[in-house]
Parts: sequence; C-alpha cells; structure tokens
Amino acid sequence: MGMDTAVSSIGARARTRRAILDAGTAVLAKNPTASLADVAAAAGVGRTTVHRYFSERSDLIAAIGVDVLDKIGAATERARPGDGPALTALERVCQEYFELGESLAIVFDESLAATWNWESWEEETEADRALARLVDRGREEGALDSRLDTDWVIQVVWSLLYVAWQRSRSGDTKHNALSLCLHTLRKSVGAAP
Repeated sequence: MGMDTAVSSIGARARTRRAILDAGTAVLAKNPTASLADVAAAAGVGRTTVHRYFSERSDLIAAIGVDVLDKIGAATERARPGDGPALTALERVCQEYFELGESLAIVFDESLAATWNWESWEEETEADRALARLVDRGREEGALDSRLDTDWVIQVVWSLLYVAWQRSRSGDTKHNALSLCLHTLRKSVGAAP
C-alpha cells in the first residue's frame, strides 16, 4: 500500500467515524433509547460499519462524551473569553455554547446519564478554567454581581443554556431562545447599575 493510499484510507476512516459520531449525537438527542442500528441508518452506513468503530452502544456514548468536551473547548476558544468587557465575553461564550445544541442536549438528558461512563467529565478542563477566570474577572471589574460566587454564576450559565435549548427544541426559534437566554443572563448575574 502506497503512502497516498494509506493517508486516503486514514482520512476515509476519520470521516466515517465523524459521520457516526454526528449521527449518534443527532439521533440520541431526539431519542435517547436509539439503537446502534438507528445511528447507522442516520449516518448512512451499515450496522457492521458502526460496530467496527463502536462495538457497544456504551462505547459510542463514551466517544460522544469526549467529542462534546472537545467541542466545548473549541467553542470556548472561539468565544475569546479573555477579550473585551467580561459581560460581553460571557455572552459570547453563551452564544458559542448554545450553538452546540444537540451535542450538549444529550449531556443533560437524564435517561442517558445512567448509561454513560464519562470519567473525563469529572476532570476540570481548560474550558472550565477559562470560564471560571472570565467570571472572576467580571466580578473584579464590577460587571458581574460580586455577591454571586464563581460556581454559582457558572451554574446559572449552564442552567440558562439548558432552558434555551429546551425552548428551541419545543418550537421557539433559536434566535428568540438565545435572545431570552442572554437577556436573562445579563439581568441575573450582571452587577446592579
């Protein structure tokens, strides 16, 4: 096998794995009890192909967990949490996280929570630290309510995002759900004028 063929084969495997992860995320976000056969159909591949990458449903769910952490990390970087006024940066973080939609929707699904073993979710990531630094900076600048501790503000952010995702899944427009999320964020954690 030539070098070009090997590189092409690796690229094809990566694209297939990506298609299965994306399909798994989309399918499980809509139906947490979906099978690997359902994921295969959504990915446009055969069940045996899915089983070559993920022998068990739990393996796919674990891989989705790692993938979501990677997406959160990339979204955090895109949001540039260290740039500009803290409240504006926090809004950018929320906007980027909101766009992850289905990826994070499955994280909050209680019926899936019992099936995953996402040890990496227990460890603090660089994205977690960047968000905490942003909140601390906002409290120091006076942009965020100093009576609210860092963990509280972070929990409020995730709670608002959850409500916004649920709202958009229930038929509201993404634009309106995000607008309500950001408005509520400013009112709930912003410093009083």
